[in-house]
Amino acid sequence: MRQRHFLNLLLAGALALPVFAGAAHANPVVLFDLKSGSILEHQDAFKRWYPASLSKLMTAYVTFRAIQAGEVALDSPIKVTKHSAGEPPSKMGFKPGSVMRLDNALKMMLVKSANDIAMAVGENIGGSQAAFADRMNAEAARLGMVGTHFVNPNGLYSPEQYTTARDLAVLVAALRNDFPQYAPWFSIEGLAVGKKALPNYNLLIGRYPGADGMKTGFVCSSGFNMIGSATRNGRTLVAVVLGEKSAVSRAEAAAKLLDQGFDMPAAGSTTLAALKPYGDTLSPNDMHDEICKKKPKEEQSEAAPEVAAKNAPKSPYQVKLDHPTLIAVGLGGATGPAPKAFVDQADPNYADVPLPSWRPDRPAPAGVEPLATAAAGAQGDQPAKTAN
Repeated sequence: MRQRHFLNLLLAGALALPVFAGAAHANPVVLFDLKSGSILEHQDAFKRWYPASLSKLMTAYVTFRAIQAGEVALDSPIKVTKHSAGEPPSKMGFKPGSVMRLDNALKMMLVKSANDIAMAVGENIGGSQAAFADRMNAEAARLGMVGTHFVNPNGLYSPEQYTTARDLAVLVAALRNDFPQYAPWFSIEGLAVGKKALPNYNLLIGRYPGADGMKTGFVCSSGFNMIGSATRNGRTLVAVVLGEKSAVSRAEAAAKLLDQGFDMPAAGSTTLAALKPYGDTLSPNDMHDEICKKKPKEEQSEAAPEVAAKNAPKSPYQVKLDHPTLIAVGLGGATGPAPKAFVDQADPNYADVPLPSWRPDRPAPAGVEPLATAAAGAQGDQPAKTAN
């Protein structure tokens, strides 16, 4: 009886360890089969982490749900607000008041990882940043993302914006399974904005055989995050990698996980739905000093450096694509219904009634100053002067 109890404890502990034998990863990872939800590897899957621009996947999911509900359409106008235009890079840099189609906005957000566009999408669909964050959190709760909380749609650092590798895997499964019609957007090689070409920050796209998504993210406190997916022989695997040291190493780590996964049988020992929380689920990990105090400015970016580090061979994921397929995006063309929440927020719905003034043919009531007349208060086209 005691032996059986000991074996049960060993089995329970095994679920909290990586499924693959071999060297352990230094950061949270999850590798799973999209169709079955089977987990092929996991480590620190419930460790609290800053999502950075992986937050934009939830922004996309909330938006897809809004389209499905008939709130907006792909050609609905997304207006750049003063607030969204002021978000720091990565960004498109459109001026406040600029208007684009929703589908173009989403492509800029997902491929360029544009913080200004993500904020504009959130403000337009939610009515405000806070209202949209409420919708993000509501969807996270509905999907069972138990270790996640959002305060903004673009992933810029906030101590109150956090997630886990397991929760991100759940979100990716929902995105791909609930909205397969948008899957091609996650594998776009680059965007064409006028004469300018903007490559996808996901270095697997166009370089790793079968790569078809999903998203990258970086802030100093998160390190370099990545979700990479690939499909081979009808089987789609997804790798979630958090806290890598560079844009190149995150692509290499995701590719290695995917390679290992495609060499394994489809069935895993557990599923995303069945995996139970383990380890420290409350203490956030902060890589700020490690990443941004030790790296030059040019390496503190979503974009991979074009030149390899000194004495290091150039990674295959640093090689430029010869003839990338570019999708044209830009401003204008938004003829669909305006997002109701944004219209309601921008229009206080005051009645269009002119302010009353005393009739010139009637004397003003006692104690009220008469209005200045044109003859008395102004000369020519000059306005009447008023007291400071």
